Amino acid sequence: MSDNSAFLEKAKVRVGLVGTGYAAKLRAEAFVHDSRAHLVAIAGSQPERTLAFAQDYQCQGMNSCQDLLEREDVDLVVISTINRDHGAIARGALKAGKHVIVEYPLAMDVAEAQEIIALAKAENKLLHVEHIELLGGVHQALKSNLSEIGEIFYTRYNTIKPQLPSPRKWTYNHQLFGFPLMGALSRLHRLVDLFGKVITVNCHNRFWQTQREYYQSCLCIAQLSFSSGLLGQVIYGKGETMWQAERKFEIHGETGGIIVDDNRGILLKEGETVKIDIGSRRGLFAKDTSMVLDRLFLGTSLYISPEDSLYTLKVADAARRSAQSGLTAVVED
Repeated sequence: MSDNSAFLEKAKVRVGLVGTGYAAKLRAEAFVHDSRAHLVAIAGSQPERTLAFAQDYQCQGMNSCQDLLEREDVDLVVISTINRDHGAIARGALKAGKHVIVEYPLAMDVAEAQEIIALAKAENKLLHVEHIELLGGVHQALKSNLSEIGEIFYTRYNTIKPQLPSPRKWTYNHQLFGFPLMGALSRLHRLVDLFGKVITVNCHNRFWQTQREYYQSCLCIAQLSFSSGLLGQVIYGKGETMWQAERKFEIHGETGGIIVDDNRGILLKEGETVKIDIGSRRGLFAKDTSMVLDRLFLGTSLYISPEDSLYTLKVADAARRSAQSGLTAVVED
């Protein structure tokens, strides 16, 4: 980046954090433990919680997100709040001359996401859309063993989370979380990263709800046709009508298969079954954060580009359109 030298002359990059949830806490801890960063301010939606967070991490609590964006002593804004607000905050931060880290999805609308990426380039600012699933042990194990199973023709990725009773929180809210495979974009992004371009999507989605804004359960099933001829299936379910937790990834090739069930992996070939070592899921937000700081200070490459995440958002949008129409949807180029 052209302003790497400016950061090299500073002792620390000054950080403003939006959000007070689980991901925000992991981000805050990562910045606190990295000598290149200084957490300056935090903005949250609940004043008491924001104040407590600010006290815990010795930073200043802000009354609003806009107040944080207007601070001249913030170089980098990290967005770890509800999905609905990602796009607006990212746009505002870039217009205010800040670098941006945003948890996926970048926006709930493909056109808005494209505009934000273009804005980051115009402002010559870093825009990083986090996808820590690519850094985890499961994904790395899958990637390193693909060459062992020949031409791949089918893959299936299931994540099902029973919750009884389901929480009345933003992840169960239509507007705040978004269409399930947009809000949970990593479920699709794993497949796109491993297998490339998707041509069409056929998706079915169902909600169970007794309230207008919040649902108690959802089940979303998407079938992806890849340009390679590979057929992929993603099942995402959560809530009160789910009865058995599952986190399973299957990849089937002509000379073998890979099965990862939770954190247990095996490679299947004719006449043999080999255990696959799966690395830890711990410390991924810290790793992602360190890589962003490396990018800002040293100009090193990141593991994902905003355009990569945008493409998966287009796949998710095709799933949304298919679920609404009952028809197969074509993924936009």
